[in-house]
Amino acid sequence: MDFNLFMNDVVDAARQDIREAGYEELKTPEEVDQALSRQGTTLVMINSVCGCAGGVARPAAANAIHYDKRPDNLVTVFAGQDREATERAREYFEGYPPSSPSFAFLKDGKIVTMLERHDIEGFSAMDVIGKLQNIFDDHCKEV
Repeated sequence: MDFNLFMNDVVDAARQDIREAGYEELKTPEEVDQALSRQGTTLVMINSVCGCAGGVARPAAANAIHYDKRPDNLVTVFAGQDREATERAREYFEGYPPSSPSFAFLKDGKIVTMLERHDIEGFSAMDVIGKLQNIFDDHCKEV
């Protein structure tokens, strides 16, 4: 099997997982600026192809939002794939080093907090769901 074809399949499946969960995929810097300047709360899932993204972060992203409180906007960028969009998104995450997979939580376009790779790797999807829902409890309205 050709490695590049295999990786394209892996990336396509990772993209599909997060889109099907209800996240808007941002592929350009312009899309990032438009999405992250929205009023209200925004959860940004920084996607990647690593094992902790597929085994923990994406399942947590998909399931954490089935909760009494949730962000107004759900968006995603793909580290290592949509490089310019990811770099632009990271400009909004002042004070946090690049990390993927990760979750950034913004309010009115300003970073509030992040779950970085070290908050995901080595934890279960249920642990990360709990961490995300704690953020939602503190910053989101009931839906």
